[in-house]
Amino acid sequence: MTSSDHRPAAFFDVDNTLTRGAALFRFLAYWYAAQGRPPHDAVRERQRLKAMTTAGISRTETNRAYFRLLAGAPAAEITRVAEAWFRAELVRGGFFHEPVLDALHTHRRDGYQVVLVSGSFPAMLLPVLEHIGAHHVLCTEPEITPVSRTYTGRLADRPHQPMIGNAKAEAVRELAAAQRIDLASSIAYGDHVSDAPLLSLTDRAVIVGDDPDLRRLAAHHGWHRLPKPSPPPAVPLPEPNPAPPGAML
Repeated sequence: MTSSDHRPAAFFDVDNTLTRGAALFRFLAYWYAAQGRPPHDAVRERQRLKAMTTAGISRTETNRAYFRLLAGAPAAEITRVAEAWFRAELVRGGFFHEPVLDALHTHRRDGYQVVLVSGSFPAMLLPVLEHIGAHHVLCTEPEITPVSRTYTGRLADRPHQPMIGNAKAEAVRELAAAQRIDLASSIAYGDHVSDAPLLSLTDRAVIVGDDPDLRRLAAHHGWHRLPKPSPPPAVPLPEPNPAPPGAML
């Protein structure tokens, strides 16, 4: 592997790394509001998933549980709402964690391939990718029925699903082979100990925030650290647009 035929990449976790706060839950609040559902519905679902984590259930399983919330939703509607949500976040401001976004822009200017590696899903991530000029996205892929084009609430029957923990590292290895990326000259960013397999792949790594397990690994490996993002602003909510009778959102 030589510098003449391979290129470096910068790999970024998204929630609480590139963004301030958990974008998955911010989208959920926006989507529920767009349906005319009360704010406490989204709060209740977030608390339920956090309780699963507190009870020792893995991030892999809580990620699957999140996507069960999409069951029956038309894919086109989710895409439309996700695009509107991201536009509203940009107008509100404060969505991105600026030190990490600045690093991303620097890597891109230096010729790195920019790759988002996230437990989130395409409808949410593609607007982000286009806005920041990333080259690739590796993410969780919820299953969509081919005929009705609705979400089933399950994950697609593909490798590396959901995109959590070791799945991130495996997907990055495959992308590196396919895109001629030199991991030995690359860099990765993450905020949670579940990102450790990804961070361990690259020559350099940067942890974001104060995860104690990740800080111990950083001290051992000599990884750099960026500060934890400040709390994000309130989610910009849309005017309710309840679905017509019989519609599934």
